[in-house]
Amino acid sequence: MPTSINKLLTDFLEYLEIEKSRSQKTIENYHHYLKRFLLWAKISRAEQITAELVRQYRLHLNRLTDDKGGQLKKSTQNYHLIAVRSFLKYLSKRDIKSLAAEKIEIGKNPSHEIEFLSGDEVQRLLDCANTLDLKALRDRSILELLFSAGLRVSELASLNRDQINLERQEFSVKGKGDKIRLVFVSDSAKKFLEKYLSKRMDLDPALFIHVSRDKKQKNEAAGKRLTPRSIQRIVKFYAAKAGLVKDVHPHTLRHSFATDLLSNGADIRSVQTMLGHSSITTTQIYTHVTNQQLKQVHQKFHGTGHRQ
Repeated sequence: MPTSINKLLTDFLEYLEIEKSRSQKTIENYHHYLKRFLLWAKISRAEQITAELVRQYRLHLNRLTDDKGGQLKKSTQNYHLIAVRSFLKYLSKRDIKSLAAEKIEIGKNPSHEIEFLSGDEVQRLLDCANTLDLKALRDRSILELLFSAGLRVSELASLNRDQINLERQEFSVKGKGDKIRLVFVSDSAKKFLEKYLSKRMDLDPALFIHVSRDKKQKNEAAGKRLTPRSIQRIVKFYAAKAGLVKDVHPHTLRHSFATDLLSNGADIRSVQTMLGHSSITTTQIYTHVTNQQLKQVHQKFHGTGHRQ
């Protein structure tokens, strides 16, 4: 009797965890995308996955809308198909009859402009957290560290106090795919982290925690690690306070970190390493900065002898 599709899905997720050593977040994403596919397809066996079924599913994803009438991004549609293709590769590896994975072609993701802040905008954002109570020092440290180290919000939220070496101004962080990379703390970030940590009187190991909302206890830590969502709200609060019209979130500061390095002459391979990108292709989205500089050089120096 053929193994049920749901059992094969469970086996696949366990394979990702044990054999492929994928992160828990990656496994959750695969589970989400494949569960959506199977609920739509209403199939019970692997051999029922056909080229026509996948074609119909692609149409379904392309026409899918949310409550506000918005469509799924092309990149999100591709993630769904990448999950199905990976599942099919696993089935083939186990000699389970189904559609050949290579039959599924993944569409090209549309290129997009990334949002980043100029040097002046970054400074305006940082300067908005300008008081010396525990909450403001915490928030300034968060903003400084996001820009100084180019951290992802999940990486920042998971930091513990004992990870940070302020004397050396560097520390290791575990990024996507459980890859370890070295990141660096600027002089400004070090200064505010030292002030923030000197005011911490609690024993919580987390670097960034909730602070009491009671005005009489505004210098008291309330414990409990800040979540990525909480950090997103903090960044948005100060962006609004700074009067920035851009849609600023933690990743905007990561983008700003990368563009700042490139615009000041850093080579792209070094930036790739500091961001923790597996592929140089991912880092190349930031070359719009250097491209713009090249345009300015061209306009300034090209054909000067022919101008009237």
